[in-house]
Amino acid sequence: MWKTSRREIPLTHPLVIAILNVTPDSFSDGGRYSSIDAALKRAEEMISEGADIIDVGGESTRPGSARVSLADEIERVIPVVRVIAARFDVPISVDTSKSEVALAAIDAGAEIINDISGLRFDPKIADVAAETGAGLVLMHSRGEFETMHSQPPIDDIIAEVAADFRRSTALAGASGVAGAQIVLDIGIGFGKTLDQNLELLAKLDRLIADFPQFPMLVGASRKSFIGKLLDDAPTDKRLFGSLAAAAIAVWNGARIIRAHDIEETVETIRLVINIRQQI
Repeated sequence: MWKTSRREIPLTHPLVIAILNVTPDSFSDGGRYSSIDAALKRAEEMISEGADIIDVGGESTRPGSARVSLADEIERVIPVVRVIAARFDVPISVDTSKSEVALAAIDAGAEIINDISGLRFDPKIADVAAETGAGLVLMHSRGEFETMHSQPPIDDIIAEVAADFRRSTALAGASGVAGAQIVLDIGIGFGKTLDQNLELLAKLDRLIADFPQFPMLVGASRKSFIGKLLDDAPTDKRLFGSLAAAAIAVWNGARIIRAHDIEETVETIRLVINIRQQI
């Protein structure tokens, strides 16, 4: 079970977190769902396609992006969270590294905080999770917001990610976040080389063995490493690569996949699980 502020989400099968960016400049779907009506329609589509959780984000983390103000992020995110929570009984995650946005989103109906910084940018997010009981995704990344995608390569990416998971989970625990609230994210595409992204997917089972108490999340959907491997394919031509990455992640033990293409991802995971059960 993944404990959130509103329920316990069964992890009896791999979950699919649907990406809903309400930003004008996200790398894949920026500007498409910036209105409340468009966001609500997209949320309904994703739920009908099998999404287990809707992840709403109001600040792009694409390479070259700049931080948005607290007021702007709240203005983008909170109305969308509120209308989805009022319309659908689906767990809502807020993709933010600002504690004020996290708290406002929880008050509006969200129940999970997805922090790409693993509590580095704003450690008070742990306090919000502890006080509200919200689920907490701790992702590995390096550098500051503006430099996450331009960090020099690290020699041993598996050891680096493991060390950061130990840091972030210890910080969360010290703030009173229960272990059942925490999910770990290897941070595909954040401060990693192409080969390191592939290594993390190939050796995901090693990290899972080191942190068996925490479900592992993988978000490789439409990431740039897929485009590079597929002859510089643009974001709208990375579906098959995204599905391959999701399949490998689930085969190696990922319990949660964060994706743009929901129906295709759900079907891919279903097939992987049925094959995996024959071992």
